Amino acid sequence: QVQLVESGGGLVQAGDSLRLSCAASGRTFGSLAMGWFRQAPGKEREFVSTISWSGITTRYADSVKDRFTISRDNAKNTMYLQMNSLKPEDTAVYYCAAGAAPYTTGIRYDYWGQGTQVTVSS
Repeated sequence: QVQLVESGGGLVQAGDSLRLSCAASGRTFGSLAMGWFRQAPGKEREFVSTISWSGITTRYADSVKDRFTISRDNAKNTMYLQMNSLKPEDTAVYYCAAGAAPYTTGIRYDYWGQGTQVTVSS
């Protein structure tokens, strides 16, 4: 089992930055790929970013490319999402997930956190 806990969400203005964290416990964090997904009210969950266990492979949704940066610190069992130039359309609950490979499809992840709310005002 893997337990995931997100933190770092909040209310910010358009153009601001936030850094989300996902702390993992349980199975060996360093062997798992990790991902970020988000879900806005009335919308389906969507892929944001993913990172391989080594950190070498990263992928981003087109909507966040060049604004968001995913990273991980295996020594701290923590993954991060640095979000810059935030837009109102980034408003959503952000979830971290863990799985066997850096998939872009949520259904392929085995473990999920409870989510952290990000609200961007215009």
